[in-house]
Amino acid sequence: MRSVMLELRIILHSRLAAGALALLLILASLAIWNGYRAVNAQTAALARLTAVHQEDHKAFIAKYGKGTDAGSAAYYGFHLTWDTPSPLAFIAFGQRDLQPAALRVRMLGLHSQLYESETFNPELVLLGKFDFAFVLIYLVPLFVIALTHDWMTAERESGRLRLLMSLPLQSGRLWRRRAWLRYGLVMAAVLLPLVVGLLNASAGLPLSAAVIAVAALYTAFWIGAGALAGTLARTSAAAAAALLGVFVVLTLVLPTLANAAINRLVPVGKGVELAMAQRQEVHQGWDLPRNAVMEKFFRTHPQWSGTPPVTGRFHWKWYYAMHQVGDEAVSAQAAAYAQSMLQREAWTQRSAWLMPAAAAQLALHRLADTDLQAQLAYRDRIAEFHARLRHYFYPLVFEERRFGMQEAQGLPVFQPRPHSGSLPLSMLAALLLAAVMIAAACSLVLRRINPVLRNGFKAA
Repeated sequence: MRSVMLELRIILHSRLAAGALALLLILASLAIWNGYRAVNAQTAALARLTAVHQEDHKAFIAKYGKGTDAGSAAYYGFHLTWDTPSPLAFIAFGQRDLQPAALRVRMLGLHSQLYESETFNPELVLLGKFDFAFVLIYLVPLFVIALTHDWMTAERESGRLRLLMSLPLQSGRLWRRRAWLRYGLVMAAVLLPLVVGLLNASAGLPLSAAVIAVAALYTAFWIGAGALAGTLARTSAAAAAALLGVFVVLTLVLPTLANAAINRLVPVGKGVELAMAQRQEVHQGWDLPRNAVMEKFFRTHPQWSGTPPVTGRFHWKWYYAMHQVGDEAVSAQAAAYAQSMLQREAWTQRSAWLMPAAAAQLALHRLADTDLQAQLAYRDRIAEFHARLRHYFYPLVFEERRFGMQEAQGLPVFQPRPHSGSLPLSMLAALLLAAVMIAAACSLVLRRINPVLRNGFKAA
């Protein structure tokens, strides 16, 4: 215990080390606070939208509940869908920083509504959110480099290394103690604000423990990398330069190259293109004979083929059939779009076995329920609600019933999806493998260096 306290005093005596640990604690605390602020802002915005929608819905019932044709009620009735943040969304905002958390839909074509908001300012997206994931993945390695680059080279440069290595019973313990102590200090600076945030979020023990495990394994990898570079390098400057090079390659260069390769391997269009294709189908329907549109609709909805025929220049049943035909015309493209997105995600997970930063990021996004899987689940929830909305109005529209108070009060109600954050076992395994491999390499190098230095000391 006395030796541990002595090493602790040596580390904290360094202004660089003490300042780095204090700054890391402050940045981690700010990241947790900023994550909570962003989540609270989005929750408040959803609450305001819900309140406004409830007022609009009351006005809708007051106006159309008195009695009108069902087609008009379906056209002018908007329905709010929303996706609430999960308890762990504050640690990694992920797709919630890019995709809308609420969307109003009505009984028109689904795809023209589902992707119309898939636009954003690229400059704002480039900045991203300052959350815990950013601190862990991009900042923690830099602080680890500051603490570990001279853990052995400083002794070599001061001329004390051979003296320390001449103590056969203590030298191995010394380096292990130094590595564990630096690891503990970094983890303390990172985990103190994180644990406070997790306790406040009430996310449950399994998911909270998994977040801590991701932070622990990712930090352990960089501690091992720092110890390895500090052991092999001749000077502190060389060790720091080598570690910065590894950091740039593993966190910036390789992920960029992997992303470019995956984009070429699995090309994916844009959701806006689906919306435009659906609208083009609908616009073409205005120029087609009404019977041609209705025949296409009856192929997939034969239960309405026996209803009264479309007469006159305009009829709501023909209008909604035209929108549904437009959706069905691009259904294969929509399925291919979602499948391509999932294929990209799968390839990203495979590449993460070579990039601990990517593995940590994917793991945190899955735990926070803010990844692509969560976004696609929200879209599926919207599609399910849209289908219930159509099936509610189709009997009214195709059988030409009146829409009254009873129908207005029985409208389908959107139910948000349950939070689906889960344990990313494959990414945890990738991080564990990276940490074990770097620790084994560091231990092997130390075993080979110790006898060389001790023999050199005795010969001298």
